[in-house]
Amino acid sequence: MKKIAVFGKPGSGKSTLSKRLASATGIKLHQLDSIVYKKNGDLRDRKTYDQDHANILSADSWIIDGFGPMESFNARLDVADTLVYIDLPYVVSYWLVTKRLLKGLFVEPEGWPDGSSILKGTLQSYKVLKLSPKFWNEKFLQKLEEIPTNKSVYVIRSIWELNSFVENNVEPKAYSN
Repeated sequence: MKKIAVFGKPGSGKSTLSKRLASATGIKLHQLDSIVYKKNGDLRDRKTYDQDHANILSADSWIIDGFGPMESFNARLDVADTLVYIDLPYVVSYWLVTKRLLKGLFVEPEGWPDGSSILKGTLQSYKVLKLSPKFWNEKFLQKLEEIPTNKSVYVIRSIWELNSFVENNVEPKAYSN
């Protein structure tokens, strides 16, 4: 577990899990939203994003939390040795996005670029969640099952699995940057 890609629907707990993974392993965390977006919430230019993403992928170890442009997502899946797909039920994801909005009124959400709008981000999350079944579906799960055996693939389907993932699957401080 040196190159870890964490992905799933909005509000699924990717940032929280990634932060726990980074703490337990000592591997540097790269929250994709901070690479994709500027501090004001606008998109960064694609060339800069692609260069930053490629630099991360070429490192000896990393944790990347998020999705990003499709080409970079596929590149990440190819390079990662560990894939963590958080596939919580939709009702749970909608609740977690709403909870993040309410909590975000007082504390900046984990993994969000500094200064970005919690309302704008939440509305975008709801929009993406509505469209998510077109991508995060059985066909995607089948693709994951076809991943080469030299990679570890984890599919998290409940809050309990999410909360206990690090304790059940990670040797503390196995790697460091």
